[in-house]
Amino acid sequence: MQSAIVDNSTETRMATKPPWTVYLHDYITTVDHKKIGILYILMALVFLVIGGVEAILIRWQLFWPRADIIPPKLFNQLFTMHGTTMVFFVGMPILIGLGNYFVPLMIGARDMAFPRLNSLGFWATFLGGMIVYFSFLAGDPPDVGWFAYAPLTEKTFSRGIGTDCWATGLLVSGVGTIAGGVNFIATIVGLRAPGMTIGKVPFFVWTILWTSAQIVLAIPPLSAALIMVLLDRHLGAHFFDPQTGGSAYLWQHLFWFFGHPEVYILILPAFGMISEVIPVFSRKVLFGYEFMAAATMGIAFISLGVWAHHMFTVGMSRPMEIGFAASSLLVSIPTGIKMFNWLATMQGGKIRMDSPMLFACGFLGVFVFGGLTGVMLAAVPIDWQVSDSYFVVAHFHTVLIGGTLFATFAGLHYWYPKMTGRMLNERLAKWQFWILLIGFLLTFGPMHISGILGMPRRIYTYPPDRGWDIWNQVATIGALIQAPSFVLFLVNVIGSRWWGKPAGNNPWNAWTLEWATSSPPPAYNFNEVPVVRSRRPLWDLQHPEDPDWKYEGEHA
Repeated sequence: MQSAIVDNSTETRMATKPPWTVYLHDYITTVDHKKIGILYILMALVFLVIGGVEAILIRWQLFWPRADIIPPKLFNQLFTMHGTTMVFFVGMPILIGLGNYFVPLMIGARDMAFPRLNSLGFWATFLGGMIVYFSFLAGDPPDVGWFAYAPLTEKTFSRGIGTDCWATGLLVSGVGTIAGGVNFIATIVGLRAPGMTIGKVPFFVWTILWTSAQIVLAIPPLSAALIMVLLDRHLGAHFFDPQTGGSAYLWQHLFWFFGHPEVYILILPAFGMISEVIPVFSRKVLFGYEFMAAATMGIAFISLGVWAHHMFTVGMSRPMEIGFAASSLLVSIPTGIKMFNWLATMQGGKIRMDSPMLFACGFLGVFVFGGLTGVMLAAVPIDWQVSDSYFVVAHFHTVLIGGTLFATFAGLHYWYPKMTGRMLNERLAKWQFWILLIGFLLTFGPMHISGILGMPRRIYTYPPDRGWDIWNQVATIGALIQAPSFVLFLVNVIGSRWWGKPAGNNPWNAWTLEWATSSPPPAYNFNEVPVVRSRRPLWDLQHPEDPDWKYEGEHA
């Protein structure tokens, strides 16, 4: 009998499979930072749809007074899952994904410092989301709020599996987030191109560096608190149950020590994207780079010391209230510096209102409005009056959605040509912007008014004689208006991937290193590691006849 030679090599096995399975296998097993970045973004978009559906259901229940469309327990489960989803499985993943894709390209590196740790970070984050949503399959989603109001997390009050899934899922996803933060710090500190000192990194890279520092400092206290919740529920500990010597006050400190830096974990990368888009579409260098960089450091440090302004109504001492109010007001100063720097960059520039710039301008207007209401909440007497009302709901949605979402759309429209080699449809992008902006203002503007009128948050219905119904109806209509904007975005992204206009390597005539390579970039990013002489390395490449070129205020 003649023996046959069997080739069991991976290449041969993969060649016999249909193309889609090869593609799937490539993404599941990849350690390429660009593909991992795309996985983060796709994960965030899927959870964005899920969280958006949950939000629409919440708003529909609140459309009429005394409505009974959704029962109270399901309503509590929906707003718990909506908040958890948007913060942990939409906001952070999409920003970490964009950082994963572009930080190595922008600093002239071939990959992240630890490619396998990078892959572990994504899959841990994804697994955490799956664990949280497994509670739906188990028939018992958590109903304790995204803040998990201890002692509602105790076995006595929340007997089902939902709270266990919530705590375990966030614990696992936190491992992935910390892995990403450590990897970003190592990459930015250790893998910059020759000549790229820390003072020459693109501003998006600078914000990712300080975001990562916040992640490393703020996520571990949350992880410790989640472990304590699980110990309370299953091993008889009583960290957070006041009836047995525990303290709900302890939970609030541990959670908000994470929860307030989390705001800046979400907003600092947004600042970075805006700082990349506005100079390119104003045809001017970023005004006051050094002041912007110092303001970013200031925000990162100050934000770690303001957490208890979420706790003004719990009975803290007067010195603590004064101290946290002062630090909360102080953090607005470096944020204001950034706003004036962006406006100064635009002033006198040759502004092009392409879709990335349109979203950037939307960010500026909406974020200022949300930031001003934050300054109001930093004042203790005002906070006492509107705490736990819809005014607070309106504030943090205006900051996080108005800030992170509009800035993220600016970044996605700006970098989509680099990721795919195709341009997005500008007409669809501009329709998306205006629909989103109008829907956004109609949704969250009225919530400020209903909050001042006394509407509490976390209620599933309300009486008809309070004057809240009209504001809830306008907010619900606004939420319904927003929905088509996300559909337009998905249609634009998917359609342009196949039928979009070819982008070329640098369609915006930008200056940072990611635009120096092909679109989309090759696996190795650069044929040769670039050498950097200024903050605008592509300008240097385009003007080799002027090797000593300097721009006023920019140190080569």
